Amino acid sequence: DTTLRDGSHAVSHQYTVEQVAAVAGGLDAAGIEYIEVTHGDGLAGSSINYGRSATDEEDLIKAASEVIKNGILTVLLIPGIGTIEDLKRAEACGAKAVRVATHVTEADTAEQHIRMAKSLGMKAFGFLMMSHMVSPEKVVEQAKLFESYAADFIYVADSAGAMLPEDVKTRVGAVVQAVGVPVGFHAHNNLTLATANSLAALEVGATFLDGTCRGLGAGAGNTQIEALVGVLNKVGYQTGVDFYKIMDVAEDLVEPLMHRPQVVRNAPFM
Repeated sequence: DTTLRDGSHAVSHQYTVEQVAAVAGGLDAAGIEYIEVTHGDGLAGSSINYGRSATDEEDLIKAASEVIKNGILTVLLIPGIGTIEDLKRAEACGAKAVRVATHVTEADTAEQHIRMAKSLGMKAFGFLMMSHMVSPEKVVEQAKLFESYAADFIYVADSAGAMLPEDVKTRVGAVVQAVGVPVGFHAHNNLTLATANSLAALEVGATFLDGTCRGLGAGAGNTQIEALVGVLNKVGYQTGVDFYKIMDVAEDLVEPLMHRPQVVRNAPFM
């Protein structure tokens, strides 16, 4: 769940310690395995360029760490924004995993960050943003770089919400066939296909899916995680997430924080 990271975009990075603690604790109680907490643009994202956070990111990470008992506290790092020193500080604050996110053509910028994460004892994800912009073959090439750096998992991200289900299947399926680590998919809802695209990713072998409560996220938002859990239950998947508890987190804790409903307002980048 990336409500407390990608969702930060939709609230202008104004989360408070109290809000993060409440939502993170609720997600943990609902059975979410990985709970991501940082500025929307990752570690050190708070800036004039990307938007100032209301609260120091170390305080937010610590707040989440104190309430997460079963899940894995995760941070995002974009090379060029966050640094190895930022990663070390996040680990000291309680982060147990990091998603190192690069443009789909720039996986080579992530090597030192992934290797540092592993040396710190953290789980490391390689995260390929804007994966709709290149061919499946290029996505595979870049995914293999992440694998060569010892990433534990690899994500294909439809950051602009521009993919159709067939686009997802060709890219995710190609990566699943090419690498020896678990593969995940991160959807955005610009074409209102986030849930359908997530199912498409599962059909070709993805085993990790992202979502946010109420779809809170950049642009038109992310896959709505409480709805996704319901869909996966209906299809027959065992998610380990308590459907009613995740519904309560979305309705009682996240919806009151939203500035507006997540809707499609702008065409995706093609």
